[in-house]
Amino acid sequence: MTLTELRYMVILAEEQHFGRTAERCHVSQPTLSVAVKKLEEELGVELFERTKTGVKPTVMGERIVRQAKALLAGTEAIKTLAEAGKDQLGSPLALGTIFTMGPYLLPQLIPHLQKQVPGMPLLVQEDYTENLRRKLRDGVLDVILVSLPFSESDVVTQELFDEPLVLIMPRNHSLAHKAEITLADIQPQQLLLMGQGHCLREQVLALCPALRAALQSGEVVLRAEGNSLETLRYMVAAGLGLSILPRSAAEASLCLANRLVARPLAIPGGQRRLALAWRASFPRHKAIDVLRKAIQTCSGAYWSFTTEPEESEQTMLSFR
Repeated sequence: MTLTELRYMVILAEEQHFGRTAERCHVSQPTLSVAVKKLEEELGVELFERTKTGVKPTVMGERIVRQAKALLAGTEAIKTLAEAGKDQLGSPLALGTIFTMGPYLLPQLIPHLQKQVPGMPLLVQEDYTENLRRKLRDGVLDVILVSLPFSESDVVTQELFDEPLVLIMPRNHSLAHKAEITLADIQPQQLLLMGQGHCLREQVLALCPALRAALQSGEVVLRAEGNSLETLRYMVAAGLGLSILPRSAAEASLCLANRLVARPLAIPGGQRRLALAWRASFPRHKAIDVLRKAIQTCSGAYWSFTTEPEESEQTMLSFR
């Protein structure tokens, strides 16, 4: 039994005439007759009553024709889905992002993509790196935005850019007059960190080995931890300590520039490297490429790092 034979049967039931059916199917009448007879023999039932003036389905034939129509409709639906799948930009893209990136990139990225590829809306989830890893592996997410290092079997990782890290402090702090901050300037007991599970916490501890050692020995107990960059900024503004944050968190629209200042780090490795990661088997390469270019376009203003204030704007990185 083939789909072609079922199609012949359905059309013959509609036309009730071998000649007209053969014309619609673009085959010869003998070919059509052989196909229908073969189908009847395979099923073991008579599908049509044949007369001198035409044919009509038997009672069983009518039931089988109805089932064949549903089957043929299903195959057309499969073809439609496959055709839609050929348009890699024509369906939603599930993006996962670390907590310390989403708030500063997504407000620009989502409208940009809506304009560039309206048929590919972003379905966004924020989470810890390890949870993003699991969701990517399980197929819950199509692509994730993470901070390197990141590795996972059968996952492709593509670097996007480096983002500088900065030290934020109250405006009246003794380090506020410095253009750059060295490791010697930072007292471990003064630093406030993100909570456990945040990749930024591990990056800061890697930058400040003395702080890691002091925490492990119990010599230093953190005065406070935050689960968001916003929380850390308010803790710093309240005088609880200093914090190392991504440069994107030091924009005027995001911080109280009259309360806090930010200074770049003169420390090797004083930046984080952001990357996209997706399953090697993920077929929508064009969607990944569009996303990558959009992220780099939208984030460009953040990564042009400078300590000079804009003429019309006061930022945390400005001197007074």
